[in-house]
Amino acid sequence: MTVAPEPAARDGVPEAAERRLRSGAWSSGLSVADFATCLQMGMDPVGFVQGYAVMQWSWTTNRFGPSAAWGGFTVPGGGYQENYYCPHGYVSPDHRAYGMNVEQRWVEDAWNQGWWLAFDRMMDEARQLGAHGVIGVVDDRHPLAGTGTQEFSARGTAVVVPGADPPAEPFSTLLAGQRLAKLIEAGFAPVSVVAAASSVAMLGNCITTYQLSGTSTGWFAGAGAVTEIAQVGRAQWAVRNLAREQARGQLHGDTLHGTSMDVFEREMGEGSLAIQCVIRGNRVRRFKDFSPLPAPAPVVRLT
Repeated sequence: MTVAPEPAARDGVPEAAERRLRSGAWSSGLSVADFATCLQMGMDPVGFVQGYAVMQWSWTTNRFGPSAAWGGFTVPGGGYQENYYCPHGYVSPDHRAYGMNVEQRWVEDAWNQGWWLAFDRMMDEARQLGAHGVIGVVDDRHPLAGTGTQEFSARGTAVVVPGADPPAEPFSTLLAGQRLAKLIEAGFAPVSVVAAASSVAMLGNCITTYQLSGTSTGWFAGAGAVTEIAQVGRAQWAVRNLAREQARGQLHGDTLHGTSMDVFEREMGEGSLAIQCVIRGNRVRRFKDFSPLPAPAPVVRLT
């Protein structure tokens, strides 16, 4: 008996996903309340869409350390960098006379590749359904088997507006339900999800290392039990600022709404940290003037 071959994937959509999309049954990732609000806005859910990407990469790198003294490193890729030097001139093999904060472009590039690959695969499924957009987008990233392999995923509900022609590109938004309804009521339409990640490696010099270990550093870091760890503060400021700038670059004159910011830290060794910041939000565009809601009318009168 001859078995017919499985149909090939089309337009980047895996064959199993294409079978699911053609099954004739629709699905939704919305809650009951969000689903009801979606129908009230004139949007019909047509399918639960998703995308995945598995990337082989690691948080840590040996491109610039750590070692006993940080001097002599060439940082690849440019970007943000600040240097921190020992103020008291010790020369010793085990003394960290030099430290730095440096943007890790390779981490940012790896995150962007994995995140947007999963997101684009989700949007490919929406296009297969003829969707006008994807609402309630949720993303996730987690390691697999502790090998440095990272799985990125993106999920949402594809919707259509009955009677309207499909747009050139479906919109996407993290919002759903009442939050999406209020956005449209205020005169803004969702355009696309905005997502950006930044990463800064903080390689501590002697003073930063002493402070992070809780060692009494005396005059090295300023006398007193309460002292600012300046290098860590600057790294935290830089990683947030870098992520914000990347997010602004995706707006192209539109507005960012509903922004969330997550910051993660990973210890790379004594006195050294890898700090990552991830920003997500909704790129929105005004399409009408704001129409304020009418004043509420009392339903009970007390006399």
